[in-house]
This record gives sequence, structure tokens and C-alpha cells, in this order.
Amino acid sequence: MKKQKLHNIKSPGFKVPIGYFNSFEDTLLSEIRLKDTLEGQGFRTPEGYFDDVEDSIMDTISSKNNTSKVVRLFSKRNLLYATSVAACFILLFSLPLLNTKITWDSLDTETVENYIMNENVGTYEIAALFNEEDLEEVDFVNHTFNEETLETYLLNHLNIENFIIE
Repeated sequence: MKKQKLHNIKSPGFKVPIGYFNSFEDTLLSEIRLKDTLEGQGFRTPEGYFDDVEDSIMDTISSKNNTSKVVRLFSKRNLLYATSVAACFILLFSLPLLNTKITWDSLDTETVENYIMNENVGTYEIAALFNEEDLEEVDFVNHTFNEETLETYLLNHLNIENFIIE
């Protein structure tokens, strides 16, 4: 099968430019002559260059003025601005904007009662709030209670089952 295909090819596929082989000899000879004319490498360093290069570099570096301008990150002016802003914020939040004082008259009775009931305030803590002048025996002895008010208070506020169990 391959033999049949090779015999039937009309054009080989490779083409050479016209006059290629006629001028090939001339170009080859010109290349050889050019290489003969060049002697060694194209670039040369002066003699003793690498012996003195370090000294010459150090001389040029040291001869330049090495002082450069230093820009501080926190200059005095910027630091002053930042501290003044911080002081303003501290004053704003530390000074009371609304100067309201809470007094016993401004509190509702219901609020005080809820606090005493829910916060488990004991009798000793309440007694610590009174002076000796406020607590006199005369106030307790001379005070008369109506029997009906006592009975309604006990029925509404005390649990009778606790007394029965005891």
C-alpha cells in the first residue's frame, strides 16, 4: 500500500529557491573570511580593571553626600492634633451631659416596693438605713391597729398554710 502511494506522488513537497546552489559557495566563503578577520572576542576590559574597581566604587560612594531628609511619622504637630482630639473625646464622655440627680421624691413607690421584693432585701439592711432617732419605742407601743385592717392584711399577705404546718 505504501509503495503505491510513493510512486504516485507528482510533487516532492520540498522546493529550493532559484540560484540557491550557485550563490551558496560565495556566501560560505564570505563567512569564513569574516571569521578570520575577527581576532578573539569583541569586548575587552582594560588591564587591572578588576583590581581597582572596588576602590573606585567605595570612593564614589563616600564622596557623595549621604545626608537624606528624614520624614518623621509622628511629627509634633500631628501628635498635638491627635492628643487634642483624644482629650475632646474624653471630656465629652466623662462630663455628664444631663445633670439629673435622683431623689426619693422622684422615685415611684411601686419601683421601691419592687426593688425590695425582688432583690431580697433583709430586715437588717433596712434597719441599717434608719437612725436611732427614727426608731423609738413610743411609735410602736402607742400605735393602735384596727382589728379589721389587721385581719384583711393577714388574709391577703400571709399564707395560712405555713402557720398550720408549723
